[in-house]
Amino acid sequence: MQAKPIHPVPENEPLKAVRMMNDRVLVKPPGSDEDRRSKGGLVIPATAASLDKKGIWARVVAVGPSARTVEVGDEVLLLPESGIEVQIRGEDYVLVREREIHAVATEREDPGSGLYL
Repeated sequence: MQAKPIHPVPENEPLKAVRMMNDRVLVKPPGSDEDRRSKGGLVIPATAASLDKKGIWARVVAVGPSARTVEVGDEVLLLPESGIEVQIRGEDYVLVREREIHAVATEREDPGSGLYL
């Protein structure tokens, strides 16, 4: 199975395939480049550390060979602080271990027991 590039490569740069190791999962969080606002309207910069434990839903972009319960295209619930923030071709992603994922939303035929979103 040949790895597919995540983003187009500029002509002057050689193509490098990115492959996840073991149980690692690469996810694309929604709006990762934007500043957030507090309930009072104050701007919270993206560099500010978050004290709350609010989970986010993110789309799975790539999975390692040992990942058993998630597939590319699934949406997963995780804490953003549980992973490593990484940039690939100028886009922000979060790299997490599969065990750091709290829930999976999928369109597969038999997702197992659980709720439907």
